[in-house]
Amino acid sequence: MGNSYAGQLKSARFEEALHNSIEASLRCSSVVPRPIFSQLYLDPDQHPFSSADVKPKVEDLDKDLVNRYTQNGSLDFSNNLTVNEMEDDEDDEEMSDSNSPPIPYSQKPAPEGSCTTDGFCQAGKDLRLVSLCMEQIDIPAGFLLVGAKSPNLPEHILVCAVDKRFLPDDHGKNALLGFSGNCIGCGERGFRYFTEFSNHINLKLTTQPKKQKHLKYYLVRSSQGVLSKGPLICWKECRSRQSSASCHSIKPSSSVSSTVTPENGTTNGYKSGFTQTDAANGNSSHGGKGSASSSTPAHTGNYSLSPRPSYASGDQATMFISGPPKKRHRGWYPGSPLPQPGLVVPVPTVRPLSRTEPLLSAPVPQTPLTGILQPRPIPAGETVIVPENLLSNSGVRPVILIGYGTLPYFYGNVGDIVVSPLLVNCYKIPQLENKDLEQLGLTGSQFLSVENMILLTIQYLVRLGQHQSRALAESMLTTSEFLKEISYELITGKVSFLASHFKTTSLGDDLDKLLEKMQQRRGDSVVTPFNGDLNECVSPQEAAAMIPTQNLDLDNETFQIYQPQLTVARKLLSQVCAIADSGSQSLDLGHFSKVDFIIIVPRSEVLVQQTLQRIRQSGVLVDLGLEENGTAHQRAEKYVVRLDNEIQTKFEVFMRRVKQNPYTLFVLVHDNSHVELTSVISGSLSHGEPSHGLADRVINCREVLEAFNLLVLQVSSFPYTLQTQQSRISSSNEVHWIQLDTGEDVGCEEKLYFGLNEYSKSLQWGITSPLLRCDETFEKMVNTLLERYPRLHSMVVRCYLLIQQYSEALMALTTMASLRDHSTPETLSIMDDLISSPGKNKSGRGHMLIIRVPSVQLAMLAKERLQEVRDKLGLQYRFEIILGNPATELSVATHFVARLKSWRGSEPEEWIPRTYQDLDGLPCIVILTGKDPLGETFPRSLKYCDLRLIDSSYLTRTALEQEVGLACCYVSKEVIRGPTVALDLSGKEQERAAVSENDSDELLIDLERPQSNSSAVTGTSGSIMENGVSSSSTADKSQKQSLTPSFQSPATSLGLDEGVSASSAGAGAGETLKQECDSLAPQMASSTTSKPPSSSSGPRTLPWQGQPIRGCRGPHAALPPVVILSKAAYSLLGSQKSGKLPSSSSLLPHADVAWVSSLRPLLNKDMSSEEQSLYYRQWTSARQHHADYSNQLDPASGTRNFHPRRLLLTGPPQVGKTGSYLQFLRILFRMLIRLLEVDVYDEEEINTDHSESSEVSQSEGEPWPDIESFSKMPFDVSVHDPKYTLMSLVYTEKLAGVKQEVIKESKAEEPRKRETVSIMLTKYAAYNTFHHCEQCRQYMDFTSASQMSDSTLHAFTFSSSMLGEEVQLYFIIPKSKESHFVFSKQGKHLESMRLPLVSDKNLNAVKSPIFTPSSGRHEHGLLNLFHAMEGISHLHLLVVKEYEMPLYRKYWPNHIMLVLPGMFNNAGVGAARFLIKELSYHNLELERNRLEELGIKRQCVWPFIVMMDDSCVLWNIHSVQEPSSQPVEVAVSSKNVSLKTVLQHIEATPKIVHYAILGIQKWSSKLTSQSLKAPFSRCHVHDFILLNIDLTQNVQYDFNRYFCEDVDFNLRTNSSGLLICRFNNFSLMKKHVQVGGQRDFIIKPKIMVSESLAPILPLQYICAPDSEHTLLAAPAQFLLEKFLQHASYKLFPKAIHNFRSPVLAIDCYLNIGPEVAICYISSRPHSSNVNCEGVFFSGLLLYLCDSFVGADLLKKFKFLKGATLCVICQDRSSLRQTIVRLELEDEWQFRLRDEFQTANSSEDKPLYFLTGRHV
Repeated sequence: MGNSYAGQLKSARFEEALHNSIEASLRCSSVVPRPIFSQLYLDPDQHPFSSADVKPKVEDLDKDLVNRYTQNGSLDFSNNLTVNEMEDDEDDEEMSDSNSPPIPYSQKPAPEGSCTTDGFCQAGKDLRLVSLCMEQIDIPAGFLLVGAKSPNLPEHILVCAVDKRFLPDDHGKNALLGFSGNCIGCGERGFRYFTEFSNHINLKLTTQPKKQKHLKYYLVRSSQGVLSKGPLICWKECRSRQSSASCHSIKPSSSVSSTVTPENGTTNGYKSGFTQTDAANGNSSHGGKGSASSSTPAHTGNYSLSPRPSYASGDQATMFISGPPKKRHRGWYPGSPLPQPGLVVPVPTVRPLSRTEPLLSAPVPQTPLTGILQPRPIPAGETVIVPENLLSNSGVRPVILIGYGTLPYFYGNVGDIVVSPLLVNCYKIPQLENKDLEQLGLTGSQFLSVENMILLTIQYLVRLGQHQSRALAESMLTTSEFLKEISYELITGKVSFLASHFKTTSLGDDLDKLLEKMQQRRGDSVVTPFNGDLNECVSPQEAAAMIPTQNLDLDNETFQIYQPQLTVARKLLSQVCAIADSGSQSLDLGHFSKVDFIIIVPRSEVLVQQTLQRIRQSGVLVDLGLEENGTAHQRAEKYVVRLDNEIQTKFEVFMRRVKQNPYTLFVLVHDNSHVELTSVISGSLSHGEPSHGLADRVINCREVLEAFNLLVLQVSSFPYTLQTQQSRISSSNEVHWIQLDTGEDVGCEEKLYFGLNEYSKSLQWGITSPLLRCDETFEKMVNTLLERYPRLHSMVVRCYLLIQQYSEALMALTTMASLRDHSTPETLSIMDDLISSPGKNKSGRGHMLIIRVPSVQLAMLAKERLQEVRDKLGLQYRFEIILGNPATELSVATHFVARLKSWRGSEPEEWIPRTYQDLDGLPCIVILTGKDPLGETFPRSLKYCDLRLIDSSYLTRTALEQEVGLACCYVSKEVIRGPTVALDLSGKEQERAAVSENDSDELLIDLERPQSNSSAVTGTSGSIMENGVSSSSTADKSQKQSLTPSFQSPATSLGLDEGVSASSAGAGAGETLKQECDSLAPQMASSTTSKPPSSSSGPRTLPWQGQPIRGCRGPHAALPPVVILSKAAYSLLGSQKSGKLPSSSSLLPHADVAWVSSLRPLLNKDMSSEEQSLYYRQWTSARQHHADYSNQLDPASGTRNFHPRRLLLTGPPQVGKTGSYLQFLRILFRMLIRLLEVDVYDEEEINTDHSESSEVSQSEGEPWPDIESFSKMPFDVSVHDPKYTLMSLVYTEKLAGVKQEVIKESKAEEPRKRETVSIMLTKYAAYNTFHHCEQCRQYMDFTSASQMSDSTLHAFTFSSSMLGEEVQLYFIIPKSKESHFVFSKQGKHLESMRLPLVSDKNLNAVKSPIFTPSSGRHEHGLLNLFHAMEGISHLHLLVVKEYEMPLYRKYWPNHIMLVLPGMFNNAGVGAARFLIKELSYHNLELERNRLEELGIKRQCVWPFIVMMDDSCVLWNIHSVQEPSSQPVEVAVSSKNVSLKTVLQHIEATPKIVHYAILGIQKWSSKLTSQSLKAPFSRCHVHDFILLNIDLTQNVQYDFNRYFCEDVDFNLRTNSSGLLICRFNNFSLMKKHVQVGGQRDFIIKPKIMVSESLAPILPLQYICAPDSEHTLLAAPAQFLLEKFLQHASYKLFPKAIHNFRSPVLAIDCYLNIGPEVAICYISSRPHSSNVNCEGVFFSGLLLYLCDSFVGADLLKKFKFLKGATLCVICQDRSSLRQTIVRLELEDEWQFRLRDEFQTANSSEDKPLYFLTGRHV
């Protein structure tokens, strides 16, 4: 449409019909009006209707349309088309041409005071032929006089002048649509609408005005010169029109000449219509797309105004071209021969302009199916004739878009037209289920018909102005296409007219001559480089020699990682761990001991250098052990690879490293991964794009996908192209930057991120100098030029204008003040700031301005032109102009490099700037070119970002947002907290005072006109800079003050949404601020913020070496750059009404993706990035040339293949992602090392000073104890295990002599946190579930899911005398472990667990079954003993609580489980040990009985079991090395050994059956030869014991106990006269496991009153019976033990620190606090007890005492006066009975109030106790 005549666009009839049609269709519910195209194009007049003309219902039409479009995507014209030629009658004029009710036509009332007489025009002039026949009438060339008939004057003809192009020729053809006419009465010209004209000439019609109806005759002059009625105007031939009735055409479809050969080699007969053949990929089903194939010749001409060359399924089309256009026209690609007839040309999809206001709550749809058809030649005499000269006249091949209904037949020169279903296919909405409709908030009845949607769209298009239609056309080109178009326009000289236009200044002077004149006037001198006015000149030699002051704060800051970066790095790490734990076996972290990496970046030299700089400064290469400290700097280059043609070789080297190092985990980081993500396959169609398909070739190659030791991390600020339906990254593997908009205080650096959303929101702050601007004056100038140069791409026009603007601004500010009025205030103020700021001080620092010019040719032009103007004005030492081309390195003039070096201070001689950050402080213009910005970081001196060239070609979300991403950075908190305070710095009064005496007065006045900005709040402009200082204000002392941070920002941080309004800053604060802000501006030049590789600050920083970051140094404020946008971009980015996202978020996310459906929910403006990802994954699909396109649904499984080891890191631009992933590499390496390490307890033994010395020692070299000598050793009752530091001491005679003070002091110093040390794991370690390796895979895993059921559940019942009832335990036995058990022959009933014989000697087995009680550690318990046992056969049973059984079973499917009865779900470890021992004894008896039948003696059955904690990790053997002659400390050598070695050694102890318990000592790094002097000790053993269940049959674990159950059991065992032996030459390392185990219960009230209760203290764990006390939900025994630990002062005051007088405890050991000693006495006859003759006890503790405790026993002991008693019983009655039975009232005094109970409810069975005092 853009190339057709204006008349077509502006046709009144077209618009009128459109309105009426839409109105009619909305009015009538049943029948839909005829297609508007029929009314407009195919009806010269109206016709009576035959029944066949009645339009069928719209549903039938929909079906009809669908049927016709779905037959392999082709539109078949051989059916449904009839030709209905109708004869014309004058009388049928008044018949309505629609079967909807006729619409009465109401004529607009005539303007007031105008004439309304029939036959006269509204100006009152006579138009009747009778009056004018003799008049001489002047008409313009190309016009004819015609006669119009007025219904009110049937006898008269009215005379009109009409442009003959809008009238038919002799054959009734070729009339242009529309109208152009003049009134010959009053002479008014230029009527463009017949409606308007008919009103003017007072036709007074009752029906809609139509030229065909009312313009009847040509008027001719006779030979006498009389004007008279001539022949009828021949509208007639065009009457034929098609009927929409479905009659079959009699046309044969065999009259076909041309054929198509698609890629698959078949030749399809060409049906009348066009054909789309199914390509090899088949018809894809989603989104209703068909797919097409085309064979593309080597040089096909792409139709450039067609939208992007997208080769997605269905995005290709076949097009037959009968010849090239006659005239060269911008639609044909430059440099390619035109296609020959019969060639197939792919024509890409139309990408309609995405509107932010949705149609049908769905933005304008993406095209699902396309196809271009060439109408076939048809014999003459039927329907529509294509004129022969159409192509040569118009210079363009018209495209007829199928709208609705059926097409006419075409004949004549049909090669000159193209018929396309592109339009109608936009409206193919897939059939939606009701649930989908509900989700969209729609019902089926709400849908408009396809016709109405098309009409609405056309109405929208018709109303587009000239610029909008141009913008629409330009927006349909891909970035590559429009850059080629620009390149073509420049190469072919199409811009010469435009260029010559700009050769003169706005005042009309010749620009070049003017510049020459200025240069001559200046002579050899140049403007002083800095610290001086623009009027001061020096010689070039002086200028080059000027040295600025060193900038002290530039680079003294170390490279740091900030808290958000740390957090994100940890998120990445935890996601990697999640992949490893997922059970998919795609990643085995336990396999790796090293991390290596490669970073792939887009083709940008600066980006490569920037990334190298980050790597070097971070020290990551040294930290990962990849390079030595000295060489790391040079070697960094092999870790960064650019996506260019050299990548293949470098990448092959990397992949070789991957293959050769299976124990190294490699990370491939694909940075800016959204750039150039095209597929390798589509590379052949890429028009020579150099980087096409390279990323795909690398990232998606088979080696990368299959390497088990390679992680792929894709990093992007704009990840939308990676988040389609075909994404290769699982959404759970996306790691999103933490939400930054909280405004929380983030540590000391005082920096917050300022990104796209903040820019958008900043427009609501109400500051006079907004950060986001639109230069309205510039836009007006552009529009004027665009009208003048309609054939040039708008970016070319914009660029030329921008060059002129900057050139004239430079001239205006230096020499020609008269040009000031001709520069936009925006441009003038930017240039003023740029060239004046270096002059303000001796440092010479200034600002950076970025001008974004995507076309390289235009950018080079801009650089040359601006450089020429700068140099001729003598400013070449004042500021630099740099071309920022991604393909090349930075080039900076030597005198500027010298200046940069002197600021930096310590750089080597050969240093040159390699990144934009290196240019910090340099006054410069960077002309940034290239297709996309590629993630380069800019320095903190960047102040302006000019994006005025970024216009309608950037209408995808990625394209637009990445441009504004250039300006994103970290800013001072004040900017976001109180934007008006930090940024509204326009203190005008003071500026005026400070203005110097020169022409800057004029400047201020001159620029006081309103600022060119579409933002209403923008009041002032001009030299009043963004930082609030007049450009020409002199440098006074205020500039030297540092800015004190008195911004008075409120303590509670203000979010962006609550920007402070200007009035809210108090008046007093305002005054001080004015001064501060004035002093702030000059410092902005040296403002100390640099752009981050890292994120906003936090308290946790890791110092890296020397990297400038946009982090605060000193008191300066860091302000965000000002961004100047084109109007199109401003309207999208600046229109944030509500929510977090600007309007740009509703655009198509990326040019390489398409919407799946035109009907979809809108992207919610408050969506987080995670939610946006899910939205795009549901609603967008990769186009055919996208690298992910091939990742289609797997037809077998119905799922897509996500690559399991691929992650996506997304975060806003310049937020610090590079620093974050470098930190991730570091902590990943640390974690791998940590996976190979374990934290073990490292504590010295306690109570060694008062232990019994072994009187009988054995010789040191003995491997086993000698039973004779060992049994003579005394038992050391003191507890030495450091975990019992805070426990009551066990009384010995030796303890009585120890000074209490010493112990008291050492106890006070004892730290609560236990000491640990990190130890490397060895091949003999026990592991948790996180360990995976090939050797133990079968031990750990079941091969298939079905095997879970292969474990069988067996009940095992036995009676327990202690419990007084039958106990039923359950065994879960995997099939593979059934050999360890004996089952009954018939019912598979479990009978017993097999036990070996004492005499068995098998080196490949251990004899003792190993029992491990475990709770809360299904993942973290060290239950994998495969390596610890060296893979030999062993019997290992997990002992778990009933409620935890499913979890343990899930994680340990190959382990035997022993499940405790439900009654023990809340019990402590005492219950587990008790039941293990009871079960084992019962089993021993069963096995003895079984083996006895086989003739084996009972005592020959192996009686030992191993009881081992789930945190035992490593075992060691120690030996003392003989000292040399010098008296030195004897060395201890240690070596790691396996659990198998330890057990086999202990099991080989001679006469082992005579020992009750055997164990080993706890490891400590401080193990000395002293502690190893005795190879065996008779003392307590813990955590890992061999227990003789036969000997200890009558010694039981206390099944009630939660704490110290082993000490209690050891004391009981020893008092029974049994031997406990500890092997000192072995030691056990225990892992510090942070979860599960015997953790404390969280003690809560039984009935919660409120959530936020204060913690309950131990003294509240008991209460008086029947009191109102808060009852607690915890086991009674647990409450009692916890209470006793803290209640020694209350219960046993006399015992505190009085170790001579311990508390007497009969038959039990309970912890009653570390300040008290307990004397353990057994009541059993013949038991061995400590000698307590002469001891006066300070208290008596009786706990659940049995019948062995009697009154006589108690009377043997002496007590201090005032000693206290505590008697604990199961209930109140047994408490009273015990008092009576033990005759306690004889010696102890009780009071009623001394009875207590644990704070349980009665159903929880509280324990009761009574206290008393000795009398």
